[in-house]
Amino acid sequence: MAEINTGGGGGKHDGGKVRSKKASTRVDMTPMVDLGFLLITFFILATTLSKPSSMTLNVPDKTKTEETEPIKASNVMTIFLGKDNKAHYIFGKAANEDPEVKTVGYGYEFRQAIQENARKVPGDKFVVVIKPTKQSTYKNMVDVLDEMAITKTKRYALVDQLTADEKKMLKDKAKIDA
Repeated sequence: MAEINTGGGGGKHDGGKVRSKKASTRVDMTPMVDLGFLLITFFILATTLSKPSSMTLNVPDKTKTEETEPIKASNVMTIFLGKDNKAHYIFGKAANEDPEVKTVGYGYEFRQAIQENARKVPGDKFVVVIKPTKQSTYKNMVDVLDEMAITKTKRYALVDQLTADEKKMLKDKAKIDA
């Protein structure tokens, strides 16, 4: 605990002046250090560590192959990830059918495009095909996957190759080097 040491001092010196007795103080810091370590220990044990958050991505099993009915182009929205944080998409037509290419930025505008096209397809037949280009970034890919989760799109596919028709369409309409 804190203690006060009162040593000598005081009395008459040299000129007969009487000085008051000064008490020297010494504070024992041991309890303060103990308290500090107890608080550090408490906060370390009481704090919840942040858990890493990751998106679950379901991939098909390579060993199982099931026959499914072909997907109609009228139910498909194909998204091409481009440069400068822009995405280009076509809906309802294949690249060789001269579709209208629309360009949107990521975020609200992109989400609206997905929801609008999903409303045009009856039931749960809406499919999104995501095709990154050479100019797209990893962040763009994460943003698109986040939008799939936000809009609750159940059927989407990630395809890493563009067809010749898609490359030609993107060069002509969207000015992208695919």
